[in-house]
Amino acid sequence: MEQQIWALIHTAKKDRKTVFGISFPDFPGVASGGASMEEAIARGRTTLAFHIAGLVEDGETVPAPRPLDALRNDDDVQDAIRSEGAVIVQIAVELPGKPVRVNISIEEGLLAAVDRAAKASGQTRSGYLAEAAQVRLKGAA
Repeated sequence: MEQQIWALIHTAKKDRKTVFGISFPDFPGVASGGASMEEAIARGRTTLAFHIAGLVEDGETVPAPRPLDALRNDDDVQDAIRSEGAVIVQIAVELPGKPVRVNISIEEGLLAAVDRAAKASGQTRSGYLAEAAQVRLKGAA
């Protein structure tokens, strides 16, 4: 499920070049960066999705994004805007949904091969099949 998340884009000079950072006020400690704004956003999106997946896996609550007005009134956000020239942007992040039990039919030899591969990789059958589907879907995009 895709959700819009507020982020701060930071810029800095490093070796006479401008570099970009991204942080997420509603997810303290989650940050990334890149040589371009596009790269920083792409890396930030991946980093945040990984962090949220970890929260879900650990059974922790995923913070709800605050409204823009609440961010604008946050002292830490205001400090980043004043001292670092940060700007508030909204980015789309793919959030994990809740697991859903499904019933599928699969050839028994293929299922046995899936089970062996899942065991060898330290995954469950469901996790292995879900990861394989994600890889296949990314290739189709």
